[in-house]
Amino acid sequence: MANTINQKDINQTVWKACDTFRGVIDPSQYKDYILTMLFLKYVSDVNKEKRTQYLEKYKGDIDRTERAMKMERFMVPNNSSFEYLYEHRSEVNLGELIDIALSDLEEANREKLSSEDGSGIFRNISFNSSNLGETKDKNSRLKYLLNDFSELDLAPSHLQNNDIIGDAYEFLIANFASDAGKKAGEFFTPSEVSTLLAKLTKSKIGAKICDPTSGSGSLLIKAGREVGSDNFSLYGQEANGSTWALAVMNMFLHGFDSATIRWGDTIRNPKLKEGDELMKFDTVVANPPFSLDKWGADTAESDKYNRFWRGIPPKSKGDWAFITHMIETINETGKVGVVVPHGVLFRGSSEGKIRQKTIEENILEAVIGLPANLFFGTGIPAAILVFNKAKDNNKKVLFIDSSQHYDSGKNQNKLNESHIMHIVETYRQFNEGKLKLGVFEEKFSYVATFEEIKENDFNLNIPRYVDTFEEEAEVDIVKVQSEIEQLEKELVTVQQEMKKYLTELYKN
Repeated sequence: MANTINQKDINQTVWKACDTFRGVIDPSQYKDYILTMLFLKYVSDVNKEKRTQYLEKYKGDIDRTERAMKMERFMVPNNSSFEYLYEHRSEVNLGELIDIALSDLEEANREKLSSEDGSGIFRNISFNSSNLGETKDKNSRLKYLLNDFSELDLAPSHLQNNDIIGDAYEFLIANFASDAGKKAGEFFTPSEVSTLLAKLTKSKIGAKICDPTSGSGSLLIKAGREVGSDNFSLYGQEANGSTWALAVMNMFLHGFDSATIRWGDTIRNPKLKEGDELMKFDTVVANPPFSLDKWGADTAESDKYNRFWRGIPPKSKGDWAFITHMIETINETGKVGVVVPHGVLFRGSSEGKIRQKTIEENILEAVIGLPANLFFGTGIPAAILVFNKAKDNNKKVLFIDSSQHYDSGKNQNKLNESHIMHIVETYRQFNEGKLKLGVFEEKFSYVATFEEIKENDFNLNIPRYVDTFEEEAEVDIVKVQSEIEQLEKELVTVQQEMKKYLTELYKN
């Protein structure tokens, strides 16, 4: 293989590695093994290159090299390296050796690879599991897996660009998400939706950015990249342990190893705190689970952080619980961008009261309707809400209907770059005060006053503000009559043929 590794090389190799598990375990589980091995190969190759550099610097002095390696921010014990496992690929206890390697890697980097309670990111995966087959078959599969990854040298000096590993990781997650159906929404937001949300909430240099339902971390990474500088910090929390592990690895593979990603239920047990108070952020973005049942309504009334002072959402729909948590965790100039199902815009009862109070606070800035069938596992259309604590005092709200602006796909619809920029540019002009009240772009956007929204009983359903009515084309009566007559003639011919066939059948 060429000395320089490009994106296609890595994508092809890791996708080929999936063949190791086809027909043995469920496709939704492939990612746990493939992505873990990708992570292990990457940190091993980075560590190996650094060791070589120190040996050259210290003219082969092993003692000085080892001392220097111990000062590195990330340690790879010898038996945890990919090189060690590859050398032992023919051992009868190969699965056990890989599990020990992962455990020792966690132990050597406990602060980075473990949760607050000490649980490591590899605790839910075992390469020695009987799920991979009987010992002989399992060893054969794991040997194939090591052989596949041995073809790649992922040392930084061999990579075409700094983000190539992270992009391969995203490539695999996206492919697994499309295969995993409904469960995919638990760990992955489609790339173009993440890009749109990151651009709508573009953070300033030095910003603290958070995703309280971080999934595998793709949205959080996009929000960080949008800053345009390395001067920002990333924070996240994820309830699902396996998905939290993906997020931690994802941060490493994208070069954000200083990110703080916590494992736990954001509503019942928020982990991102400063002392006894919730941590405050400049930007909070999220794609929370849609209308989550049993989200924690039973403990919301006694919430020690007083997040639900606007009201408690219904126990069977947690959308506004996540929204209010996000609003309560931004600072006085902070911004929130959140993906929601359309019911959030118009459902009544307790949700209606919370929505009204939020609108009266004058922090709601934009309501953006997205096309249907963008998300894995659900065909329903979603919307994006943007809240801004630094919003001016004019109480205007921008409504955008982009439901008809998309590229059709075989399994899912897609937003292309022009669709995204159309939305972002419209929002930017509104945010800068360049859009006047009333229709800005016919059948696409509308700037509404507080009074209009109040007259609509604080209902944010987009068609109430953006007129997308299409007049039906006039019916050509003469043409329709002609078509009817032609059809009647064809019907007579068919009936005559049928009668003929039935007569012949009767005679026989």
